[in-house]
Amino acid sequence: MAAAQQRSLGDRERFVAFAFAAADLLVEVGADGRITFAAGAFRARLGRTPDSLIGRDAGDVLAPEDRAAFQTALALLPPHGRLGPTAFRLADAARTVFSVSGLQLASAEAGPRLCLAFAPMPAPPELRASDGDVLLREATQQLRAGGQARLGLLEVKGVEGTEAEQRIDRLLGQPVNGAVAARLAPGRYGVVADEVGALPDLCGLAKQLESLLGPDGTPFSIVATPIDLAADGLTPAQAARALRHGLAAFARFGAEGLRDAGFADGLGGVVARVTARAAALRRTVAERRFRLDFQPIVDLETREIHHHEALMRLDPGVLEPGEGPQDFIALAETIGLTEDLDLAVASMAIAAANAVPEGRHLAFNISGLSTQSRAFRHRLLALLDRDPRGARRVMVELTESAEIEDEDSAAATLRALRARGVPVCIDDFGAGAAAFRYLKSFPTDYVKVDGTFVQAALTSERDRSFVAAMVDLSLAVGAKVVAERIETEEEAEIMRSLGVHFGQGWLFGRPGPL
Repeated sequence: MAAAQQRSLGDRERFVAFAFAAADLLVEVGADGRITFAAGAFRARLGRTPDSLIGRDAGDVLAPEDRAAFQTALALLPPHGRLGPTAFRLADAARTVFSVSGLQLASAEAGPRLCLAFAPMPAPPELRASDGDVLLREATQQLRAGGQARLGLLEVKGVEGTEAEQRIDRLLGQPVNGAVAARLAPGRYGVVADEVGALPDLCGLAKQLESLLGPDGTPFSIVATPIDLAADGLTPAQAARALRHGLAAFARFGAEGLRDAGFADGLGGVVARVTARAAALRRTVAERRFRLDFQPIVDLETREIHHHEALMRLDPGVLEPGEGPQDFIALAETIGLTEDLDLAVASMAIAAANAVPEGRHLAFNISGLSTQSRAFRHRLLALLDRDPRGARRVMVELTESAEIEDEDSAAATLRALRARGVPVCIDDFGAGAAAFRYLKSFPTDYVKVDGTFVQAALTSERDRSFVAAMVDLSLAVGAKVVAERIETEEEAEIMRSLGVHFGQGWLFGRPGPL
C-alpha cells in the first residue's frame, strides 16, 4: 500500500515536471469553475502565492477583458474535453499574453476536473482597446459585488478615421494597474477600475493623447470626465441598468450626452433623469406607439425561409434624438417597465403570427428580467391561450440585456412555454458567459450565435473554432443553431461549413412588413 502511494505521488510529480517544461503556471479547476490546485510562477507573474488562488474563480488569473472569452472556452469543453492552445492575457499590469491549453479529466472520487497550463507566448500580438461590452460587464460585475468601481470617460474630437485613432487603441489596449479600457464609439473611450487608486490619472492620459496631431497638424481636443459610480440608494441591478444607459448616452453624444443623461450626479442622477421620463414611456407602451417589423431567418442549405423575427420600431417623437430601440429597452428596464413592454410586443406578435403559414414560426423577444416574474408568466400564458392559432406559430428568444438571477423561476417560465408548443431560443449566444449557464439550465430548441463571432470568423481561426464548438455544444442538448448578422455570401458559407443551420442578416432580407 505504501509503495503504491509512493508510486502515485511520484507519478504526479513527474507529470507536473513535464507540464512545467512547457508552461509557467499550472491550474486545476473543479466542476464549479474554482481553482483546486495551483503551482508555478504566480508570485513573479501576478504577485500572489499559488495557495492564495485556491477556491478562487479560474478566470481571476486572466485580465478582466478576456474573462468572458475564457468562460466561453471552458463552456465549450464538454464536446471535446480539450482546450487547444488559445491566447489570453494575464491579470498583470502588462497584460502579458499567454497560451492557455487544457484537458478535462474525470474520476469517481473527485468528479470532473480541468487541468490548465499557461505558457508565455514569444511574440505577443498587438493589443487594441476592448469593446464597450467588455467595459460594461466589468463595471457591472464590480457594482453587483459591492466594489468601489471607478469610471473615467475620454472624448477625442476629430480623431475618427485617422492614424491617431489606431495609436489610441494601442495605448488603451494596455492600461495600467489592472484597469480595463474600451472604445465606446469613434473618438469616445472609457476606463474602469475596481479600486480608487487603480484608475489611471485621466489628466495624464489626456495629456498623452494631446501629443497626437490631427491631419491639419493641430492637437486633438480632449475632454476627460471622471464618473462616480457610487450606488447609494440603488440596488446593484438598478445601478447596472443606469450605467448601461449612461454609457449609451456618452457613446452617442459625448460629454454633452453625459450631462443630459444625469451622469453629473452619478448613477442616482441617471435614475432620476430616467424616472422623470417614466410617465411618457409608460404611455408609449400602453398606447402601442410602436410597430413590429419582421426579418427572415433562412435555412443555410436550401435558402428557404424557416421563420421570422419580430423587431420593435418606435413611432417618431417617442425617443430623444439619437436614441434607438435598444435605448428604449434599457430605459424600460431602469424604471421597471420591462414586463409591460414584453407583453405588449408578445400580444402584437401573436396576432401577427396568424398570417404565418402552418409549420412556420414568428419569433419575439422576452427579457431575462420578465421570465423571472410569476405574474408575467401567467399573463403571457393567458395571451397564448386566448389565441391558439397564433400561439402555434410563435417562438420566443431569451435576451441577455439583464442577467437572470432567479434561474429557477426563469426555467419555470420557459418550461411552461414549451409545454404549450412554443419553441425557445437563447439569443446572442457567446456574447456573455451567462448564456452558457442558461444552455445548461433552460430547455432550449435554438441557439443564436452572436453576430460578433460571425463577422470575426472571416479572419480569426479562434472565432471559427468557437462557432464550431458552439454548434457541437448546442447539438449535444438538442438545439439547432442560428447565426445572426450575416451580410455576405462568404459569411454565409463559413457559417454553413461550421455546421450552423440557419442564418439571419441583410444578405437574406432587411426587417420590414410581414
